Amino acid sequence: MKEIERKFLVKDDRFKNESRCAIPIAQGYLSSVPERTVRIRIKGEKGYLTIKGKSNASGLSRLEWEKEITLQEAQHLLPLCEKGMIQKTRYEVVSGQHIVEVDVFEGENTGLVLAEIELQNENDSYEKPEWLGDEVTHDHRYYNAYLSQHPFNSW
Repeated sequence: MKEIERKFLVKDDRFKNESRCAIPIAQGYLSSVPERTVRIRIKGEKGYLTIKGKSNASGLSRLEWEKEITLQEAQHLLPLCEKGMIQKTRYEVVSGQHIVEVDVFEGENTGLVLAEIELQNENDSYEKPEWLGDEVTHDHRYYNAYLSQHPFNSW
């Protein structure tokens, strides 16, 4: 499956009033190399194993394979991950035909708030909420795998 998304900084917290949920996420990387990231995630009460390939030249799309695993399996696998755990709360906001996922980072990435919009194709149009800031899709520093090794607070 192909993941196509755009990433944005977030100007302010108005998105919280529009959010339909807030879900805690903890994730670590078994492999954080750009060619193949392998992630373990606990999202709420569910576990996931995700493999992502390297982004294409535009930075908008890449191969993504995700499998739900049990919460217990995810809890057992997280300690095997590389140093640098990602902790965040995800807010989901409906915007036109899309869901905007807003991640409020915690721990060593406190202060960073990113939004992602998943698209059907790279030319898909979308409604841009007023609280979205600059686009950072092409900036590798905003990838979670990078943030796990180079926390936002160290920039």
